[in-house]
Formats: sequence, C-alpha cells, structure tokens
Amino acid sequence: MGAGTWGRLGCRPAETRPGQPRLSGLRMMARRAPPRLVRDAVDPAPLMLGNDVLGDCTAAGIGNHIRATAALAGYQVAVGTAEAEAFYAASTGYVPGDPATDLGGVEVDVLAHAARRGYALAGQTLFPVWGSADPDDPDGMRNIMAGMGAAYLGVRLALADQRDGVWDTTTPGDQTPGSWGGHCLLAWAYDGTGDADLVTLLTWGTTRRCTWRWLRSRVMEVHGLAWRQLMPADGLAPGGEDWDALVAANAAYLQGEDGSREGWIEKRKMRGWD
Repeated sequence: MGAGTWGRLGCRPAETRPGQPRLSGLRMMARRAPPRLVRDAVDPAPLMLGNDVLGDCTAAGIGNHIRATAALAGYQVAVGTAEAEAFYAASTGYVPGDPATDLGGVEVDVLAHAARRGYALAGQTLFPVWGSADPDDPDGMRNIMAGMGAAYLGVRLALADQRDGVWDTTTPGDQTPGSWGGHCLLAWAYDGTGDADLVTLLTWGTTRRCTWRWLRSRVMEVHGLAWRQLMPADGLAPGGEDWDALVAANAAYLQGEDGSREGWIEKRKMRGWD
C-alpha cells in the first residue's frame, strides 16, 4: 500500500473472472455519451470512510457510490466509517487491528461480494448489480457515468500524482503508471471529452480533478454499479431490457460461484433486483 497527503491506496492489480458480468451488450453502452456531464448543482457528499488509515478504497468507493446515487435522486444515505471498514474486512480478508492483513482488494471480487452479501448499513443492507467495461473505451466510461451515476474505477497512480492540483500527464515527476500504487475511485462528471478537458473524481472524502489524457493513462479497470433499492421508479438506472440483462448476468455469475441454481428467484427478490 502507499500513503499520501490525501489518503491511502488499496486497489490490487485488475483481474478478470470467468463469467463475470459485462456491460458491453447493454443498449446504453451503444449510444453516444453526452458531450458534457455537468453536475455542479448536485453534491455527492463523498466521505473518507477510513481510507486515511486503511487501504479500504474499494469499500469506500462502493459506500460513496451509494451516496452519489442517492444525491442524484434528491436525498442522502448515511454511510459510516465503521460500516465501510466492516465491508472491507468481509470482502477482502482484512482482520481489524492487524495491519499485516490490510492488503487492499481486487475490485471484481469486492463487487461480487457486494452483490452476494450486500453492503450493510445501520438500517438496511444494499445489494448492487454490476458489470465491467473496456478500460480503453472512454465513451463507454462516460455512458456509465451518465447512466449509472458514477463509474467505479481502478487506477494506477504515479509518483508524479503526489501533489495538489489537477492530475495531468504534464505534471513534473515520475509519470510511470503504478509507480505510486493502485487506487479505487469514482468518476463523477466531466466538462468535455477533449484530452485537456477536466473530469471530476470522488476520492478520499472530496472531489479531485483530472484531465482525460491523465485518466486514459492511469485507468486499469472500469465498472458500473446500480442500486434498484435506492432509485425512484423514474430514477437514474439502466432501464427495461438493460436492467433485466444486468440482473440475469449477476444472477448467473453468483450461481456459478455458489454451485447451485436453487432459490435464486427468492434471492433476487431479497436483493431488490426484481
């Protein structure tokens, strides 16, 4: 792991799993993304969620995705540090109080755990559906931001990124992706689609700005999450056939992991997916 002025790192190298849910077949991914996604009037209210003392960015990222989704629907959900740390322990094997086990998380496994066991909060447990996209497709990433609230990213930070200001590939210092380490963060909004146009990220309890050229240089994985339990009927989420396809892909993946197809209608209802 690494530590910086803003928080700790904790995203392990990107991995893929056989049968993991994919977003490539969804209709929302085939359209041209909006040329701008300006959300100045919406406060996603990101929180640190323990990522200043632990490498729990994968758990903090999901907690902040919950908050961003709620903010877009006009309300907010309380997500506590203790809850994020408990999810980090459950999804990665971290043992609270044992620094030797604070090894970060593999994003696809953390997402699968959230879909399987949920993200437990004080008054409810939330279950996302999720899918992965091509990290070399910035238009796909923009469609996820516009259609699913925020993109859940794994990035390889460089030593040159250990400074205040806009993250860019023109910053003096070592620009080698990964020379600092791996980090999980959310891509929330963007001013345009050109190389020098700015993207707003949610990380370490605040917003951070980067250029598109920086993001293309650093990103190693892209995922989308959706929370049916949080959304009003007309809210921001994949709709119709896209939702059904995403639910089916998640159910099939978890069935494969569990080795059984029994009880999946009830499990889908319990998760609020149907």
